[in-house]
Amino acid sequence: MLPLRGMQTRSALIVLLCVISCAWLQSGLASRLKSPALPIQSEREPLPSKGMTGCSFGGRFYLLEDTWHPDLGEPFGVMHCVQCYCEPQRGRKGKVLGKVSCKNIKQDCPEPSCDDPVLLPGQCCKTCPKGDVDKKEAEAVFDSFEYFQEKEDDLHKSYNDRSYLSSEDISPGESRTDFVAVLTGLKDSWLTGSSGVARARFSLTKTSLTFSITYQRIGRPNRVVFLDLDGSTAFEYKVPKGHSDMICGVWKNLPKSHVRQLQAEQLRISMTTANGRQEELEGKVIKHRALFAETFSSTLISEKEHSALGGIAMLTLSDTENNLHFILILQGLIEHKVTDSPLVPIRVRLQYRQHILREIHANVTARDPDFAEVLTDLNSRELFWLSRGQLEIAVETVGQDTRHISGFITGRKSCDTIQSVMSSGDALTPGKTGGMGSAVFNLHDNGTLDYQVQVIGVSSDVVGLTIEVKPRRRSKRSVLYDLTPEYDGPSGRAVGSWSRLEARHIHMLLQNELFINVATAHHQDGELRGQIKALLYSGLEAPRHEIPVPLAGHLVAPPVRTGAGGHAWVSVDQRCHLHYEIVVAGLSKVDDLTVNAHLHGLAEIGELDDSSTNHKRLLTGFYGAQAQGVLKDISIELLRHMDRGTAFIQVSTKVNPRGEIRGRVHVPNNCEFGTRGEVEQVEFDAMFLRDPEELKKDPHTCFFESQHHVHGSRWTPNYNNCFTCSCQKRTVICDPVICPVLTCSRTIQPEDKCCPVCDEKKETKDLKAPERVDEHPEGCYFEGDQKMHAPGTTWHPFVPPFGYIKCAVCTCKGSTGEVHCEKVTCPALTCSRPVRRSPSDCCKECQEDDKPSLEHADLMQADGTRHCKFGKNYYQNSDNWHPRVPLVGEMKCITCWCDHGVTKCQRKQCPLLTCSLITRREGECCPECQDTKEEEEEQIKGLEKKKSWRH
Repeated sequence: MLPLRGMQTRSALIVLLCVISCAWLQSGLASRLKSPALPIQSEREPLPSKGMTGCSFGGRFYLLEDTWHPDLGEPFGVMHCVQCYCEPQRGRKGKVLGKVSCKNIKQDCPEPSCDDPVLLPGQCCKTCPKGDVDKKEAEAVFDSFEYFQEKEDDLHKSYNDRSYLSSEDISPGESRTDFVAVLTGLKDSWLTGSSGVARARFSLTKTSLTFSITYQRIGRPNRVVFLDLDGSTAFEYKVPKGHSDMICGVWKNLPKSHVRQLQAEQLRISMTTANGRQEELEGKVIKHRALFAETFSSTLISEKEHSALGGIAMLTLSDTENNLHFILILQGLIEHKVTDSPLVPIRVRLQYRQHILREIHANVTARDPDFAEVLTDLNSRELFWLSRGQLEIAVETVGQDTRHISGFITGRKSCDTIQSVMSSGDALTPGKTGGMGSAVFNLHDNGTLDYQVQVIGVSSDVVGLTIEVKPRRRSKRSVLYDLTPEYDGPSGRAVGSWSRLEARHIHMLLQNELFINVATAHHQDGELRGQIKALLYSGLEAPRHEIPVPLAGHLVAPPVRTGAGGHAWVSVDQRCHLHYEIVVAGLSKVDDLTVNAHLHGLAEIGELDDSSTNHKRLLTGFYGAQAQGVLKDISIELLRHMDRGTAFIQVSTKVNPRGEIRGRVHVPNNCEFGTRGEVEQVEFDAMFLRDPEELKKDPHTCFFESQHHVHGSRWTPNYNNCFTCSCQKRTVICDPVICPVLTCSRTIQPEDKCCPVCDEKKETKDLKAPERVDEHPEGCYFEGDQKMHAPGTTWHPFVPPFGYIKCAVCTCKGSTGEVHCEKVTCPALTCSRPVRRSPSDCCKECQEDDKPSLEHADLMQADGTRHCKFGKNYYQNSDNWHPRVPLVGEMKCITCWCDHGVTKCQRKQCPLLTCSLITRREGECCPECQDTKEEEEEQIKGLEKKKSWRH
């Protein structure tokens, strides 16, 4: 083994170990140490060029957002089951930096359906041999796209016809993020039988699952529960009171295990009512690729009481012809019983006021009762009734025991907001005027579209406000509806309704194919333009049906002539937390790389200077066109500015760091009265209040001191308030509270606290008057332990299930209300063999007797020259072992040994193979040739499976 290559291997291993430790800290602390993460970084290596931004890993340089499999060198080679990512992050000065994060991708491998999958060289996941069809995958694709392939004669449609497979905007991977569920009453439930039917639509993002639920023939539910594979409660959402038939919610920070169950269609959803007649609906969450094309929908219900029947219809229009595609998902309509024929005849009718317009006869099975079809060439009357929500679709079985369900067809319903940001940068002739427009739409079941539009900062008078389609030629616009008569010049607003939407218009609206255009006297073809599109529901408490805060370059002081525009929804909840959602448009690609949004509170708009940073808070840095979040630790002064309407949101870019666009924020609140910390703690505790009988049934709860505790909860035990306990899946972990070292001159011991704190009264007397300004008298809210901390106090962060992290210290900055965490710096030691006195200690100490003791366990932590260190372990001379690599595990095909303080590793030598088909068996280190006869048998077996599946 060459010494240079050995050094590179060891360096790469050290880097991977550091990166994995950072990734562990990020994943374990992400939900609890959001502000900020512990500054534990991987090895810093010199970048190849000062002008390039990216990540250095293992002696190689990677650009931002690059992904790669780490190469640890000989004898380890490329880790194909580990994927590293150069994640863009923003430094304190706003500079974009790269940070390496790695993860094990083996857990994401799909499960092959063939009997004998093989692991090909250079791959991480097992696959079926050539000729063997993955039946599960093929069936899923067939089921999902059956109604798209029903009319083969129509497959010559243009590429942008979204009613077919080809779509320029949606890839197959993205379409899998949509899920749907049909909820009906349960016959075998101990609750009262229900006649209700609900339809739930889900959208999975990187970290959250948003859901929109509509229901009929049932009172408003009080809770929605997600059930995992074992039937346990995975997530519970308390439904707020209201009179709407829509439930909107977000399941944030999904565990990876539940994401996998969601993708595998192993989750169920249930909702119950709390009125006098308690009812329950339940259904299975399934993924369906037809959801991306859906523009019309219908919930099918039965007229019979307690029938437990229901279904949904997903419909869409062809983009080029008046063909109505639909797919039915039926629940309880087909009985699961053994008959002579597995096929059950059904009849599907399209009707208007009991008059049958179309009728289709088909056969379905009890195992797969879904049905898809295309209704071709709808006439003008049928299209008109479709746009008004007056068409009804009915499904019934044919035979003695006739079952019938039906429902009216309306535009697709969801909690998403139909909105548009109009900017001069997106105009047909792009410009930079500093003006912007904002629009919010609401589509009703009868086809009426309500709109609210506001225009700010245009260069001249508005002469036209229109809704249009994308023009084939820039010089020829295609106007669908003129809003100009409703536009009020002095206020810059237009409020009204478009009551004559055609079915085609509704389809285009819900497929994000319409635009809104603002023409002015100096720009007759349009000074501002924006795409009308749905904004995914995010759980924001601000009412999206109200017009948002407009953000324009015209409102920056001094005004900025920019092509960008934006708007923001802002609200303050009862806990005085600020919820915000920002959408921008018209930014150039250069500006997109560095976008920051700040919330300012000043006496007057326009007095922004360097001395006003005390009232300036960074909301978030974002890439692209959208940012959202919650700001918790807000000063009383800034909340007062929002209450008075003297605060504003400003978005800055690389080109205009002092402000690209800005808008005034007026959010009435009473947060300057009362203690915010007490309200917050009470509401946080209420989140974990559950029925004791339910806690007993949950297999993940813990029983401690005669009480049941929900999984993930934390509490102070009765026997000692200097301990903190947490419940981790039936296991109670109690850690002693570790008191940090205080640097103040005078300390006190509160009666209700375990650790002493600084005497703030004594300390503040010693401060000069200018330094005694404190915007955050209530202290800092830290998400790690979810508690308020007094200004100036320090503590070790608590991270379940690991307890207190003694290698980090957090401090509450009284002047800003921010929490600052940093790694503990260990003192330099002069002894040759330092040890840790306790496993929980962060730093090593010198022993009184510095002589090594072979029986002492801490010898393994010493750095003696005759021993070898590999990863976190120490080995004596001549020891040999199989190395363990983070995210991969034990490398049984590699053997390492300690040679007088030097670690040497070697991979098992494999023979050279001359065959064409090479495979690797489970648990084997070397690849081998696949037998020819076995290969032929596998191919014949695969063809027989494929043939039987098709028949």
